[in-house]
Amino acid sequence: MGIILNLETSSTNCSVCLTKDGVILAMKELNSENYSHAEKLHVFIEEVMKEATLKTQDLEAIAVSKGPGSYTGLRIGVSAAKGLCYALGVPLVSVSTLKSMASQLKSVDEDALIIPVLDARRMEVYSAVFDNYLNQVRETKAEIIDEQSFEEYIGSTSVHFLGSGAEKIKGIFNSDNLTFHLDVVPSVKEMALISFDKFKNKDFEDVAYFEPYYLKDFVLQTKKDK
Repeated sequence: MGIILNLETSSTNCSVCLTKDGVILAMKELNSENYSHAEKLHVFIEEVMKEATLKTQDLEAIAVSKGPGSYTGLRIGVSAAKGLCYALGVPLVSVSTLKSMASQLKSVDEDALIIPVLDARRMEVYSAVFDNYLNQVRETKAEIIDEQSFEEYIGSTSVHFLGSGAEKIKGIFNSDNLTFHLDVVPSVKEMALISFDKFKNKDFEDVAYFEPYYLKDFVLQTKKDK
């Protein structure tokens, strides 16, 4: 049995769920441009525990979205997750934000590519490329969107762009094989099965040394170029 608390704070969506063997028992989330994670995260944790009639001592692991995404949001989520792991003596599971986003798409073409894209700043985005089976076929990148972006994929097969950064791509490319899912945000709904699978395989993080995937070098370089 795996009772896992899942936390997602990498974007505007503050999202928390409690799962048992990958099945969601209770969930709370709020997608707000005000980034209300500091106010809502611990409240949501208390609410899902109460709704599921469980105590924190019943938790067997804490799962957290590891990024990339908002620096502040990721820091809040990971700090909460590590604090709970220390207090309860349970393992920490990290889940790729972009893989979790990619898993939101269902029933796409067999040869389709799924490209989750998170807005960074100006024309910059965080992205990765997955196939229909959620195998990652291109590494996670922080990049500035231009006419050459994703050129090796556009035109070769159907491509689904999803997330807050997809609007930037839509403004540049015009192709019949492109589909844009602009309303997709990272959520614990898709973390449930991923975190349970990692829990079963004992794919845990070192609580003492784990840090979110900030892609910090890219952000710092951008500041220097101003």
